[in-house]
Amino acid sequence: MRLLSGVQPSGKLHLGNYFGAMRQHIENQDRHECFIFIANYHALTTIQDAKLLRELTRDVALDYLALGLDPAKALLFRQSDVPEVCELAWILSTVTGKGLLERAVSYKDKTAKGLPASMGLFSYPILQAADILIYRSEAVPVGKDQVQHIEMTADMAGYFHNTYACDVFVMPKAMLNEAAIVPGVDGEKMSKSYGNTIDIFDEPGPAKKKIMGLKTDSTPVAEPKNPDTCNVFALLRLFASNEERAEWAARYRAGGMGYGDAKKRLAELYEERFGPARERRRKLAADAGYVEDVLAECGRRARAVAEGVMEDVRKACGIVTAG
Repeated sequence: MRLLSGVQPSGKLHLGNYFGAMRQHIENQDRHECFIFIANYHALTTIQDAKLLRELTRDVALDYLALGLDPAKALLFRQSDVPEVCELAWILSTVTGKGLLERAVSYKDKTAKGLPASMGLFSYPILQAADILIYRSEAVPVGKDQVQHIEMTADMAGYFHNTYACDVFVMPKAMLNEAAIVPGVDGEKMSKSYGNTIDIFDEPGPAKKKIMGLKTDSTPVAEPKNPDTCNVFALLRLFASNEERAEWAARYRAGGMGYGDAKKRLAELYEERFGPARERRRKLAADAGYVEDVLAECGRRARAVAEGVMEDVRKACGIVTAG
């Protein structure tokens, strides 16, 4: 099965990125055909500094490689290395009604948080649909908050098929995992946009400081606590084994335990999980040529697939090119 997912280089990647999607990508590379792109076109809605965007794009590649993504098994490439995706986005926009975009929950959420309501942000689902459809992706690993975009992608593919009486796209499905939504330090969904993240490759000191500052309620130490409503436990359960998770849940319900105890264990588990990868990342960062070679080669392979799909799209809608 062909899987497709993208990650925006709009800031340092965090636990929400990792548990919401990245972990799936790395696990799936041994079972599926994975296309993973660094969404630098999408990032232009928030990053409008050329030097910074280049740096953040490379940082995403370093993060994936350090965490175990194998470019011999999965394609890791820049969105901009496949410019045909922008062509497809325009074509899809000509058959997509404005009302569909107005119903996008992510657009409403982001503007409610104060992000500028640019046309890029508004039409984000169209470019996202092009990203998915141009590789004939069968499944897209996403968090629950992104399921609507996959449904909108299928809608747009249907609009194109109905308009031009053709069948050129594969209808994608959302692939959810257990940890689709990860809370930030303030209890809201973890997001770079909200400034509430714990980064994957934070140094031990800053990471522990953020973890110890996780928002909790004021239940006294002696009183029982509800693990199902606790931000600390929501993160702890992502790191811990099933056995340890059950033990902590029991301690919560029994009372006599402060939230600080759970936070300290979470900090230990964070370092156990990401400490070795942090060292691998440092070594990779010293070899800039290797990272660029990976992105360029994977980009060429991804573009070859996209070019084939675009030939079918152009033929269906009557677009003629000299090439």
